[in-house]
Amino acid sequence: MGKGIPGLEQAYNILFTVALIFLAVMVLLCLLRAIIGPRIADRIVAVNMMGTMVMVIIAILALMLEEGYLADVCLIYAMISFLAVIVLTKVYMGVYLEKKEKMKEEEEHGGA
Repeated sequence: MGKGIPGLEQAYNILFTVALIFLAVMVLLCLLRAIIGPRIADRIVAVNMMGTMVMVIIAILALMLEEGYLADVCLIYAMISFLAVIVLTKVYMGVYLEKKEKMKEEEEHGGA
């Protein structure tokens, strides 16, 4: 990555370090959003964003450390993150539909 040009390697390292620090702060803010909420949908979106940012962090580390296997780790993490969001959404929809059905039953019994 810029082996022939003097100073370019250092510039890349500074750029990558700044990007990693920024992404780490953003992950912490997303974690805060996932904890605070207020709705379940906000939490699911925050978890999805955290997964995406962690993938970018892994990709940047793969470039900085010049380790090719980290790209494979990034792809595997992407699949796991995708499955986690799908499972969370399915659980949320199940709870939502159960609550909706319960309210409908209470309405029918309360109105009769």
